[in-house]
Amino acid sequence: MTALEAATAALARRDRAGADLVEYLERKGYDADEARTAVERLRAAGYVDDARYAAARAEALAARGYGDAWIDAELRHQGVGGAEAEAALASLEPEADRLAAIVTRDGASPRTGRRLVGKGFAPEAVEEALGDAG
Repeated sequence: MTALEAATAALARRDRAGADLVEYLERKGYDADEARTAVERLRAAGYVDDARYAAARAEALAARGYGDAWIDAELRHQGVGGAEAEAALASLEPEADRLAAIVTRDGASPRTGRRLVGKGFAPEAVEEALGDAG
């Protein structure tokens, strides 16, 4: 199987950022140059699009209750560049609104606050949201 075939098969299972796909191919034993060439061919064909990946991944994480800090870290961990990560975060509902909705839904308790801080919301924003709900 060529690197291009392996990359295509990986994308058939789930969308990936370009850098993550290169790393995946290298872990599978493909030469780094061959992996980069395969990913660039897929990028040119529109199958690899970091901005699209970042927007979809950010939306999915926000829907699961994660804050901007967690989402940003996850996108960068997956190899998304700074500009794409920032654009993806900017496309989301404002973090304060997401935070307020979660506090309204789950209640303004210390347990909720700890969970939200653990999910990447700023401690000061969580404290303010808990105070506003109470």
